[in-house]
Amino acid sequence: MNAQAAPGSFRSTVASIVDHTLLKPEATAADVRALITEGRELGVGAVCVSPSMLPVHADGLVVAAVAGFPSGKHHSLVKSAESAFAVEAGAQEIDMVIDVGAAVAGDYGAVLADVLAVREAIGPNIVLKVILETAVLGDEAIVECCRSAERAGADYVKTSTGFHPAGGASTHAVRLMAETVGDRLGVKASGGIRTAEAAMAMIDAGATRLGLSGTRAVLDGLPEA
Repeated sequence: MNAQAAPGSFRSTVASIVDHTLLKPEATAADVRALITEGRELGVGAVCVSPSMLPVHADGLVVAAVAGFPSGKHHSLVKSAESAFAVEAGAQEIDMVIDVGAAVAGDYGAVLADVLAVREAIGPNIVLKVILETAVLGDEAIVECCRSAERAGADYVKTSTGFHPAGGASTHAVRLMAETVGDRLGVKASGGIRTAEAAMAMIDAGATRLGLSGTRAVLDGLPEA
């Protein structure tokens, strides 16, 4: 995506691929309502919240919820149940965290089984994004986790939770993920994207979704045309 190629308002085009996110543990129902109001005002594509905050009145916005968040160190059955509950409560998309330790250990079969369990629990029509926590993975592990996610039926691979001390999204990880999945899956960059310049770098590297908590600040830094 670039300013010359984007149809209409460039800012609105970028806003349309943003998951406007609120996952702080201290978030209240009032905070979520404010998130949704702001998301509508900014023209984002989706809001992303904790499953315990569901159901919400999203006023036409897509609702995403997380599962196994933020550590990923939950049994697959727990992630599956959490995801199924979120869908029953109105979530249209699920952002699940893999067992990062399994990926670090090179046990990609376990990563595959984890993602597959969630996919089977939510059915084929719910968008499934798989969070890899790329800041703690080497290139080989990122590639293999992307392949496992694709084999398990994911729709997106996602860089980060934004909660790991090792860091969030990087253009290197996004580019590697995009090269691995091609146009078969989307790539969501999230974690530490706080400026328009950082957001554009992620898009240029191949991100097709952005997870942002400071959405307004990012969009305010973009050109309109």
